[in-house]
Amino acid sequence: MGKNEKTSLGRALVKHHNHAIQETKEKGKQYKSQNNKKVLESVTEVSDIEAIIEQAEEAERLFAIHHDSATPVPINMDAGSSSSGVTAKEWKEQRMREEALHASSLQVPRRPPWTPKMNVDQLDANEKQAFLSWRRKLASLEENEKLVLTPFEKNLDIWRQLWRVLERSDLIVMVVDARDPLFYRCPDLEAYAREIDEHKETMLLVNKADLLHPSVREKWAEYFTRNNILFVFWSAKAATATLEGKPLKEQWTTAPETSQKTDDPAVKVYGRDELLDRLKFEAQEIVKTRKARVEASADSHHRERVVVGFVGYPNVGKSSTINALVGQKRTGVTSTPGKTKHFQTLIISEELMLCDCPGLVFPSFSSSRYEMIACGVLPIDRMTEHREAIKVVAERVPRDVIEEVYNISLPKPKAYESRLRPPLASELLRTYCLSRGYVAASGLPDETRAARQILKDYIEGKLPHFAMPPEMTRHDENETAETGDGSLSEVIEEARGPGLGLDQVLDDLSSFDLANGIGYSKKKLVDSHKQHKKPQRKN
Repeated sequence: MGKNEKTSLGRALVKHHNHAIQETKEKGKQYKSQNNKKVLESVTEVSDIEAIIEQAEEAERLFAIHHDSATPVPINMDAGSSSSGVTAKEWKEQRMREEALHASSLQVPRRPPWTPKMNVDQLDANEKQAFLSWRRKLASLEENEKLVLTPFEKNLDIWRQLWRVLERSDLIVMVVDARDPLFYRCPDLEAYAREIDEHKETMLLVNKADLLHPSVREKWAEYFTRNNILFVFWSAKAATATLEGKPLKEQWTTAPETSQKTDDPAVKVYGRDELLDRLKFEAQEIVKTRKARVEASADSHHRERVVVGFVGYPNVGKSSTINALVGQKRTGVTSTPGKTKHFQTLIISEELMLCDCPGLVFPSFSSSRYEMIACGVLPIDRMTEHREAIKVVAERVPRDVIEEVYNISLPKPKAYESRLRPPLASELLRTYCLSRGYVAASGLPDETRAARQILKDYIEGKLPHFAMPPEMTRHDENETAETGDGSLSEVIEEARGPGLGLDQVLDDLSSFDLANGIGYSKKKLVDSHKQHKKPQRKN
């Protein structure tokens, strides 16, 4: 073989290698164009400049399509005039009526119909168009001044993860926090699962149930049963501690006789093996019902394993639950919401498969942004007004509980204030900073650092709190109204105190004036008069 032949052979091999590399790059070019970001990130808030650019692009696209029917949008320069002269109670009632009127518009984005014959470009375009229509509908709700729409997930790729999990799962498990289950529940997600397959069922996995007293769990069990909601009480932290052989501190040790009631299947906190058996049983029943309906169809197929999908808000314990059920750490766990980026399937046995979905913040009317931060749905790092978030904690946790947990003494209410009022956010933060020695560089109390620590204790359960079922609360109020015990008027009289006369009311008003620097005392006038000296004559 001559020298020229060797050179041509080498050139041919190099050319073939470069051609293969070029083909690989072209195949992955479309994937790279759709996934410009290296890490899938959750987006719940959009900055002003991003919103302006997005609105401009959307307006340009709509104008290009419907330029003939484009009409100018009137701008109301006097936005506050419509709400002038309305009391806070009336405004709240109007907002509740508006929320009930537009409740049907607050939905989870639906995946458009698709078939296996569609190509990637067509499927991607349809999903983007459907998601854009959903965003446009929520934008119209945000224009209503009587509605306050909380932050929600705005990343289409995150919703695509949810769509895949809902489609491949037989049983949908919605993980909620036991301290306020209705806050973390999304009824429209249950309806969407039924739209995909009428045989799909949704189960509420009430996590962190060990933070609730057994009597409170009984109330919630009655509420769920009355409303035909499939539920299970569970504690991922307790299950993990049992697997690792670590002792777990009991939350309720003051009443040992109540532990006998936990043997009730509807109230007890499930263990790992019990929960796995329950999930497998419920999923298999769904598969059996589906097979009975589609047994005659020729295109029906049989799957070896039943699939259970886990969905819910961020930081409710989905990944911790998955790790406890698997028996080892398979998903990342952190106190920061949004740790899970992509859905993943985990095989438990030959009959059961688990599917973990990233946490999503669903659109809602029932909460504020600061309440979502206090509940751990939004990251604490995004907190701009720390006093507003601490105000939520102060209103939910009793004053004596805060003082006992932190070993502090909060300022007492003034004489002209109600004795039952919760502590102010400024009072709680300053007292906590004083007890812990938190001082900022300016020499003032470091309220930001204190707020982060208090919110962390609130989320982790160091500050005990819980919500009662709404129907149960109204029923208890009606009973107290019928018996006459603990009525609202008696509570007000108790807060006012016994025998407040006119002199005491005037003293309270004087104290209020002095506290706000708008009054003066007689002592100061007397002192100034005594200190006045007459001029002396010169000899």
